[in-house]
Amino acid sequence: MMTEAGKLFLVSTPIGNLKDITLRALEALRAAQWIACEDTRQTRKLLSHYDIHVPVTSFHDHTSSGKLDFILRELESGKSVAYVTDGGTPLISDPGYALVRSALEKGIAVEGIPGPAALVAGLVVSGVPCEKFVFEGFLPYKEGAMRRALEKLREEERTMVFYESPHRIEKTLRAMTEIFGARRGCLSREMTKQFEEQIRGTLPEILRETLSRKKLGEIVLIVEGADGIEKAEAD
Repeated sequence: MMTEAGKLFLVSTPIGNLKDITLRALEALRAAQWIACEDTRQTRKLLSHYDIHVPVTSFHDHTSSGKLDFILRELESGKSVAYVTDGGTPLISDPGYALVRSALEKGIAVEGIPGPAALVAGLVVSGVPCEKFVFEGFLPYKEGAMRRALEKLREEERTMVFYESPHRIEKTLRAMTEIFGARRGCLSREMTKQFEEQIRGTLPEILRETLSRKKLGEIVLIVEGADGIEKAEAD
């Protein structure tokens, strides 16, 4: 008798404040036979906070093919697996695509449990139009490649959303100021945490403010599109 395959749950988890977990997320985590995660240490903090006792196994972009095969075998045997990253929605500038693609190819059901996403949290408080936007995630690490990527976006009319790390933010803002000019934007850091803050203004203003501050916390950077600044100049 053939065993019915289990289900892969993609569970969104808090990006900072642990109270941002959803009831469905907690239900999925408690019901799973395995929790696959980007970093077992980080995930165990969340599970401990909510008194969840389910075996965990690591899975990320550098995981061996053997681990992927193990998770797929568990799913095919009828077990349910919840996949989480360190915070936010899996696959959005986070690992997990290979797992989802492989599960779908084997006919395994995949279900998303929606919840926190830093790009959305940063976008809606930015004060920049967000009816249409494009998510660029992290720019290329090397400066030359980063500048080429920004040059390609010079004529982008939609609001742009970027992720950036504290140690690279000044270099990124300088390049954006040179390429995009004095467009409006918003820098959000430490989203949902105790020291969350937003720096709003033009890109040169945000750069000046950033130079005088201690660089801490992951960053969501919102920049208005070319259409926005052209409309402002025409008014």
